[in-house]
Amino acid sequence: MKVLLTEAIDKLGIVGDVVEVKPGYARNYLMPRGLALPVTPHNMSLMERRKVKYLKELETMREKALGQKETLEALELEFERKAGENGVLFGSVTTSDIEAYLLEKGYDVDRKRFHLPEAIKKVGEFTCLFKLHPEVTAELRVVVNPEGDLEPVAVEEVAAETVEPEAETPAPPADDAGEEPETDTEEVTGE
Repeated sequence: MKVLLTEAIDKLGIVGDVVEVKPGYARNYLMPRGLALPVTPHNMSLMERRKVKYLKELETMREKALGQKETLEALELEFERKAGENGVLFGSVTTSDIEAYLLEKGYDVDRKRFHLPEAIKKVGEFTCLFKLHPEVTAELRVVVNPEGDLEPVAVEEVAAETVEPEAETPAPPADDAGEEPETDTEEVTGE
C-alpha cells in the first residue's frame, strides 16, 4: 500500500515521501498516529509545500548539529562504578546513565539516539555513538573507572592475570630394554 508521509520516520522516509508499506502497518500504526496520509492529488499538493519547508528546517538543524557535535566530542564522560579485582563491573553503564550525565552538564539529549556497540560491563575506555541528525553522528568517549581505592586496571593486565601458565606434564617412563610394550589385542581367526 502506498502512503504519503507527514513526518520523518527512521529507515522509511521524510516528510512528503510516497512510500510502499504493508497495509496493516499503514492502517494500524501510521495513519492512526497521523504519520501518513492516503495518496491523493489533494494530499500530494499539500505535502509538497510542507516538504519544501521541512527541507529548509532540516538544513538549519544540520548546521546546529555540526556545532553540537564538536562540543560533545570534546567531552569525556567519566563514571565510577564498583568493580571486581579483574575489572568487571557489578552492573553496567547504560544509555540512561549517559543521558543523566549529559543532562547534569546542561545538554538536552534523548537516550533513544544513543547507540552502544557493546554493553559497558568492565573498566576501561569506550565509544558511544549519538545521532544528532540523520546525517550527523557524534562519537562520545566514555571512561569507566573502578570505585574506591583501586587503581584503574588496564585490559592487558586483566588478560595476563587470567591466563595461567601451563603445568608441565611428566614424560612417560622409558622402557628399560627397548622392548615393545605389550598390547591387549587378540587375534581373530575366521574359523
